[in-house]
Amino acid sequence: MKKLSFFTALLMLAASVPAFSQIKTPAPSPGSKVSQDVGLIQVEVEYSRPGAKGRKIFGDLVPFGALWRTGANASTKVNFSDDATVGGVKLPKGKYALYTVPGEKEWSIVFYKNTSYWGAPEPKDFKEEEVAARFNAPVVMLKDRVETFTIGFNNLKNDGADMEISWENTKVVVPIGVDTDAKVTAAIKSTMEGPSAGDYWAAGRYYYEEKKDMKQALEWVNKAMEKGGEKFWMLRMKSLIQAEMGQHKEAIATAEKSMEMAKTEGNNDYVRMNEKSIAEWKEKTGMKK
Repeated sequence: MKKLSFFTALLMLAASVPAFSQIKTPAPSPGSKVSQDVGLIQVEVEYSRPGAKGRKIFGDLVPFGALWRTGANASTKVNFSDDATVGGVKLPKGKYALYTVPGEKEWSIVFYKNTSYWGAPEPKDFKEEEVAARFNAPVVMLKDRVETFTIGFNNLKNDGADMEISWENTKVVVPIGVDTDAKVTAAIKSTMEGPSAGDYWAAGRYYYEEKKDMKQALEWVNKAMEKGGEKFWMLRMKSLIQAEMGQHKEAIATAEKSMEMAKTEGNNDYVRMNEKSIAEWKEKTGMKK
């Protein structure tokens, strides 16, 4: 009985002491994610936001001339869904660590390929070959003090935007450019020209395989070759459609052309398939083999 009472007392004591893992406090530098459509691409920023809290920031807490993680905690990450330019420098699509070297008059902006560092890499670990883009940006002095470190987007246009880094009385702008016009123009041209060779080919092959309208299938395969040029596999499909329509003489002529092209391309499988079909169709038409 005494043992039971002692065990019960231990359980009650354990229940009365809160576990350490149950205590949750606000992060000193809260995390933030910003996603912005720029033209036809998306730019995502993941960073931590320290507060000034009465401290002098640039030239003191964040020294001039030293590589900075551009925020707090882990280095700031910027992800581009497609190719862009930053500060006029080409930047392939992908995810980068955003490092900066603050100065009194201008900052050096660095988009770094290696995103695995918690903060900024030590000078001995920094590799120039990992730099995807680097440029200088002038410092803009602000009248109103920015208490919490902020990265946001402004001046949105079809072909770009400004990514703004602001803290204390300092703002630095990272110009982002995107080639929206080339993408839109290409899309307009493609749409106005109608279906592509691949579209016609896929439609014709589907109609043949599903034994739908062979006349329509033949028209689409012919359109595919008009747009994309004759290929031995397209001619092979055309011959099969012609045979399905009972046009065996035409099918033989098409298959012979496909076979010769396949020989030139070194595709023996298509040579054998065409030879077999030609023999079958010649037999049906009474032609000599």
